Amino acid sequence: MQKLLIVMGFIFILLGIALPYIKKLGLGHLPGDLIIKRAHFTFYFPLMTCLMLSVIVSLLIWWLQK
Repeated sequence: MQKLLIVMGFIFILLGIALPYIKKLGLGHLPGDLIIKRAHFTFYFPLMTCLMLSVIVSLLIWWLQK
């Protein structure tokens, strides 16, 4: 449990450092992301971004377990 928490903390630190660079890639504004705009309401669901990140994380975990 302790190792897991340390690894998760390290991952969060790396994500925090990489966040400005990730924003430059355009993640969150891909074709397939749902945006619904109304008069006083905006709904945003990054469907394609979630799918792409899920595939990348799955491949990374698969590669690390090998």
